[in-house]
Amino acid sequence: MKKMAAIDFGLKRVGLAFCFDGNIVLPQKAIVGANMQESAKKLSKTLQEWGIELLVVGIPKGGSAEEEMEKLIKEYIAMLDIPNIKVEYIDEAFSSYEAKELTKGKIKHKRDGRLDSIAAKIILERFLGI
Repeated sequence: MKKMAAIDFGLKRVGLAFCFDGNIVLPQKAIVGANMQESAKKLSKTLQEWGIELLVVGIPKGGSAEEEMEKLIKEYIAMLDIPNIKVEYIDEAFSSYEAKELTKGKIKHKRDGRLDSIAAKIILERFLGI
């Protein structure tokens, strides 16, 4: 089974989740950078350190605002230094909303990246069909 990761891209934080056995997806600490380039460097380093082979990227589908975000996400992915990692895109529809619903009353909805990483977990679970 491939070592996989998923991201939920945001301009301030990038949620991150890993799966190493095909069944259990674990949210990780979100990647935070002062800008997209710094964030991309941090994410590249993390993916390489963990030996990730497949990166699943959540893409919003729909209207014109989503088209702009998709363009930005693809720019971000192009900044990554991950030559041996395959990238797959998947519709992230409502993953952030679902993350908020899953954590209601369990964690405070701070801007620390936990919700972003739970959204990344949801994206990877959808990709895996679990």
